[in-house]
Amino acid sequence: MNTIIRKAIKSDCPAMMQLIRELAVYEKAADEVVVTLPQFIESGFGAHPVWKAWVAEINGEIQGMALYYLRYSTWKGKTMYLEDLVVNPQFRGKGIGTILMEALIKDAKEQGLVRINWQVLDWNDPAIHFYEKFKAYQDNQWINFHLNV
Repeated sequence: MNTIIRKAIKSDCPAMMQLIRELAVYEKAADEVVVTLPQFIESGFGAHPVWKAWVAEINGEIQGMALYYLRYSTWKGKTMYLEDLVVNPQFRGKGIGTILMEALIKDAKEQGLVRINWQVLDWNDPAIHFYEKFKAYQDNQWINFHLNV
């Protein structure tokens, strides 16, 4: 298995959107993905990109990704928000997620960021256990709010 972990490029977007759709199905929210491929491409590679990503290319095909964007904490400074870390099911348990997470951590350190934040559904025990391997902790004090505009 030839695995390459690298920064995402524009031509990776269709495969990344497929991973996003697969993740939404797994999270029982398939109908929630409404972004179009052109919108996704523009958001990552247009005049004002808002996200960056690392991809896992296995035997020439994108089989995993970690998509993030930068945030600012008035208490801590610049932080990274991990929006999605997903590996195709047939490649899970082979260390791909770990390599992607390590790339994110290295990237955050190189950018001088102070932390990485993300969310995990409370029923997603495999993801929770995966992140705990990195000594990540759950913050149960904050409640998530969403406002559709």
